Amino acid sequence: MGILSNIFHKIFPASHPAIAQAPQGTTVPAPANPAAVPTAPASPSVPAAETTAAPAAVHLSEVDVESILNTKAQQAGQPLNWRTSIVDLLKLLDLDSSLQSRKDLAQELHYSGDTGDSAKMNIWLHRQVMNKLAENGGKVPADLKD
Repeated sequence: MGILSNIFHKIFPASHPAIAQAPQGTTVPAPANPAAVPTAPASPSVPAAETTAAPAAVHLSEVDVESILNTKAQQAGQPLNWRTSIVDLLKLLDLDSSLQSRKDLAQELHYSGDTGDSAKMNIWLHRQVMNKLAENGGKVPADLKD
């Protein structure tokens, strides 16, 4: 499982499509037989909770990332500025925030800059993670994404 996938697992509920499907930019392989993957019924009258395949039935904008992370920050027992720091975001999610882990995340997200310039890489990583959360159904504040 990739680092971005680990981030998604810490933020999105298990039933969310971002968890059920591999998020963009991760190294999780696609199913061998895509035709065998169940899809949600076409009827909009069936609530998402009653379907067996949530990806098409769940409204992707339902997960309020800011609220989830703010709640975690209040319970962290230390000041963590997840809004601007990828290191603090990873710490808040109980994930490895080491330089090597961040370099691995940069590789996973196809960072083309110099990973030796950790400050620049960290800023890019934070923005990309926020973009990926938004692309995969997270409600992310506009000032935190492209």
